[in-house]
Amino acid sequence: MSASPVRLADLTPIDPTPDPTSPSAEASFAPAMTPGSALEGRTGYNADFLEGFTVPMPVVTDRAPGDVTPVDGRDDGRLDYTHFSIVMNRPRRLAFFTAFNLDGSQLRSIRRGNDRWVLDSRIPADAQCGEALYARNPLDRGHLVRRSAACWGPLAEQANQDTFHFTNCTPQMAAFNQQTWLGLEDYLKDNAARGSGRLSIFTGPVFKDSDRTYRGVRIPEAFWKVVAFIRDDGRQSATAYLITQDRELNDGLGLFFGQYQTFQKSILHIETLTGLNFGPLSHLDGFSNEERATGTRVEAVIHQLGNIRV
Repeated sequence: MSASPVRLADLTPIDPTPDPTSPSAEASFAPAMTPGSALEGRTGYNADFLEGFTVPMPVVTDRAPGDVTPVDGRDDGRLDYTHFSIVMNRPRRLAFFTAFNLDGSQLRSIRRGNDRWVLDSRIPADAQCGEALYARNPLDRGHLVRRSAACWGPLAEQANQDTFHFTNCTPQMAAFNQQTWLGLEDYLKDNAARGSGRLSIFTGPVFKDSDRTYRGVRIPEAFWKVVAFIRDDGRQSATAYLITQDRELNDGLGLFFGQYQTFQKSILHIETLTGLNFGPLSHLDGFSNEERATGTRVEAVIHQLGNIRV
C-alpha cells in the first residue's frame, strides 16, 4: 500500500521553535547574498541561440497577476545568469519565468556538492523567497532552470553555481519535484542531446489568487514549460507543457514521452493562464493553431486549475 501523499496543509515545522518567519529568527535563516559585482558580465538568455530562429523572451502583459520586480538599470526586470535569465514577480517574490538556452551537445557532468542557495543582491532581499520558506518542512527548493541542464560548454561550472540563486527556486512538493517534474526535464534534456542539440526553454509557475498561503507565501499549484526548437527537417517549432502538483493526477505515470503527451497543452493556454505573451511561438504550435481554427476556448482549463489541490 502506498503512503498517503503529503499536502500543503500538512506542512508544519518539525521544530516549530523558533518560527523561521519571525524577526528574531531571521538572521539564522538568512542565506548568503551574491554581490552584484560577482555577476557582472553575465549575458543570460540569447534570443538568437537557435540558428536562423529568433526566439524573444516572453512579455509580461497587463493581464498578468502581479507586476515585474524592478532591476536597477533595466526596464524589463531581467536578471542575467550563465545561459539563462529570470524575470521576477514583485508581489509573489517568485519568478514570473526563466528563459534558458540548452545545448545538449555540450553537456558536462558537474558533481553536485553541498547545495548552497543564495540571494541575488541586484534586487532587494525581501523581493525573493529565501530559506525561511523551505526550512524544516517537506517543500523542495525546486530549480526552474535545472542544474544539470545548465551545465554545458566552457562555463558549465559557473552555470552550475548560478542555478543556486533563490530567484531560480520555486516551492515544490518533494514527490512532484523528484518524480513528475524531474521526468519532464529528463525528457527535454535527453532529446536535446540528440539532433541539433539546441533548445530554448521558458519555465514558470501559474499564479492564482486562490493559491494557498504558507509562511506568508502563496504556493503555486501548477507549472509550465514552453520549448522552442528546430525540427530535424529544419522547420521552426514550439510546444508547451503544464503539470500540476496534484499527486493523484500523476500517480502511476512514468517518465516516457507518450505519457508526457498527457500534460501537453497549447501555448495559447499558457498565455491565457499566465498573462505572458510568447510572441511568434504560438503560431508555431500545432495545438494553438488548431484552437484558432476551431475557436476552442480555454475556460475549461482555467476551471480545472481552479480545482487543483496541493
